[in-house]
Amino acid sequence: MVIKKGLKGKCYDDKGFISEKMFTKLYKQGLIKITGIRKDMKNYLLPLLDKILLRKRFIIETIFGYIKENFNITPSRHRSPINFFTSLFSALIAYQLKPNKPCISYP
Repeated sequence: MVIKKGLKGKCYDDKGFISEKMFTKLYKQGLIKITGIRKDMKNYLLPLLDKILLRKRFIIETIFGYIKENFNITPSRHRSPINFFTSLFSALIAYQLKPNKPCISYP
């Protein structure tokens, strides 16, 4: 969990497995992991906003998949970090100029 080191807030994840020990470690750090409930998990109540944002997570993943597929962001070997960020930002700008994009609306 090196990626989440030093982060605070809420992390909306998929229904993957996380141990109780790791969950409490992240919770003490200030990172609350919010996931969907699997069939073999104990049911718990989510606040309404967390439930809505967990559903919106799939829209965000769809957008990332669309950008990777159509704007040529593939894991390639860039010779410098500047070249990587140049291709990344150009793809994000091209996506922003696209007329019909999905949007996330809050209740």
